[in-house]
Amino acid sequence: MSIESPDLENLSRAIKAWGRELGFADVRIADVDLAHAEEGLRAWLAAGHHGEMDYMASHGMKRARPAELVPGTVRAIVARMDYLPLQEGWRERELARQLEPGAAVVSMYARGRDYHKVLRNRLAQLAERVKAEIGEYGYRVFTDSAPVMELPLAEKAGLGWRGKHTLLLSREAGSTFFIGEILVDLPLPVDAPTSPHCGACSNCIDLCPTGAILGPGRLDARRCISYLTIELKGSIPVELRPLIGNRIYGCDDCQLACPWNKFAQRAIVPDFDERNGLGDAGMLELFAWEEEEFNRRLEGSPIRRIGHERWLRNLAVGLGNAADKRRGDPLIVAALQARAEHPSALVREHVEWALQQHAS
Repeated sequence: MSIESPDLENLSRAIKAWGRELGFADVRIADVDLAHAEEGLRAWLAAGHHGEMDYMASHGMKRARPAELVPGTVRAIVARMDYLPLQEGWRERELARQLEPGAAVVSMYARGRDYHKVLRNRLAQLAERVKAEIGEYGYRVFTDSAPVMELPLAEKAGLGWRGKHTLLLSREAGSTFFIGEILVDLPLPVDAPTSPHCGACSNCIDLCPTGAILGPGRLDARRCISYLTIELKGSIPVELRPLIGNRIYGCDDCQLACPWNKFAQRAIVPDFDERNGLGDAGMLELFAWEEEEFNRRLEGSPIRRIGHERWLRNLAVGLGNAADKRRGDPLIVAALQARAEHPSALVREHVEWALQQHAS
């Protein structure tokens, strides 16, 4: 479709307004030339820092070439959606829970509805609103669901900069948000990128529990607790288990350490409100869930995709680490012993390790 330049300017402004109506805190537009990101991606993959995430390598450099993924693409509409159900003193509360040996710490983003579904649905509505305005055009909606380097697109669009922890950072919103994109064949005017503002701060590097952040912008996913508890399908390396503490799904430490998150914004939509008490649940309670209860309670949650087996694996590690303050606790030991003959060898291995922590 041929649209004159003034009309594209007006359309761009309208897209941003419609996006805000749909619950996005910010909407920007970028071109899709990501050639500058290819070298870093190639080096990261060559070093094996992606671990078992084979999907990161399977599309090669196509990740940095959106126009190859969706022919005709010339722009990306990039949207930010805040997810924090902000409470006074939220950072202090999260840090305090890590010190409670029986607390089950679930990453803040995962306590509500699956963000893939929330963002995809609202981005699709935005794309349809554009179609209603101008007629048929080429587009594809995605959020963390296609082989595209989303963070460099968001950087180009001016939504923020890549922090030293590799997450996108915004001066207005810290890092507690999701991003989603619509690839389009419309030559919309682009927004200007912002500059980095981490300065000399190295909090995220210094405070990462497992030393997964090797340097500014360099993450070895194989050591990252989010990778270990979500992406890793097999056994968690024994030497890393004590460092996981009671983080049973994901990790927010680099975000909690970041000064920019004093500007974190409250979620506009209710979808990310905590469900099933995941903000204050205990490990024993969650470890008692059988598979049917796990599937039922976590319907519509991003956690469900790891499955009951890995859920128990993660909780077994957390319960083993509780031995630091509650060694030999009869309730913990009894719960672990009840899973000692579990049909899954993966679960049995981690339960055995946990019992050893309480016996030593």
